[in-house]
Amino acid sequence: MSKISPFLWFDKEAEEAARFYVSLFPNSRIVSVNGLPVDLPHTGAKAGSVITVNFELDGQAYIAMNGGPGHPFTDAISLMIDCDGQDDVDRYWDALTADGGQGVACGWLKDRFGLSWQVTPRQLMEMTTGPDREAAARVFQAMMGMVKIDVAALKAAYEG
Repeated sequence: MSKISPFLWFDKEAEEAARFYVSLFPNSRIVSVNGLPVDLPHTGAKAGSVITVNFELDGQAYIAMNGGPGHPFTDAISLMIDCDGQDDVDRYWDALTADGGQGVACGWLKDRFGLSWQVTPRQLMEMTTGPDREAAARVFQAMMGMVKIDVAALKAAYEG
């Protein structure tokens, strides 16, 4: 296991979420599904029910826990996906917004579990961090008006 692993608190969907996430990314897998060793009367969870799921997304270790309600995800933390072009953006965006997920702004979305993601084409990063600062400003302004990132529109803004 990595020294540092994101630990994600779900109400009761840890295994469902982990299985969904590993289906989206290459080099991903469920490492273990772990049951409670005892009943937890204060939560209603029974011995043997899933408490944590260890999984990897593109080789990065994560842990998901069924911790019960009261600790929803916020935009203060998100997972960023490095995409290569519009097809990659569309594939991840469509999968993560399906079944109740929703776009937010500037390439950010919340999936059906409430976890925030940034679906970011590397072209956006290249154009906004390159030496042509005027072009970078145009790209940044174009991005600010988008929900899902449109790579062709960013390139048009970059070219002026």
